[in-house]
Amino acid sequence: MRSTCYRNRIGSVIVKEDQIIATGYIGAPRKTKDCFERRNCLRTTLGMPHGQRYEICRSVHSEQNAIINAARGAASTLGSKIYIWGEDAATGKLIDAFPCFICKRMIINAGIDSAIIMTKNGTKIFKIDDWIKDWQKKEIIDDRHQCGNGREIVTEKHLKNR
Repeated sequence: MRSTCYRNRIGSVIVKEDQIIATGYIGAPRKTKDCFERRNCLRTTLGMPHGQRYEICRSVHSEQNAIINAARGAASTLGSKIYIWGEDAATGKLIDAFPCFICKRMIINAGIDSAIIMTKNGTKIFKIDDWIKDWQKKEIIDDRHQCGNGREIVTEKHLKNR
């Protein structure tokens, strides 16, 4: 619920040996202005659809923040699990909280073993080794569980109704 994004509220928790080692939520980098402070979503203003062009965003994703927060606290993520939950900020409905390609790459490189992801239809558990094997065989763009699939572009009307 602490996310500072007009589009989504997503949070991540990294757990190792039954202990929370880090958390993260969608938010602007420390000491910078978020979308609420600026009163607009840059991606919406530019007509960017969900799941594309994340470099055009003020925020750091929840998965990225959780991994960064683990590093800031000197906690090793090797052999850990990441739990990811999300909802549409405009409607409050659960979304398929699949990580974007950038976050998937960071999860792989952080040595996280599995991702437990909330979807509209319940929880999905992914072994990170399976992502690696899939990407060894085919391009990442062929990934079946892509962030933003089937989501409409958020408009200024959605934001005014928030």
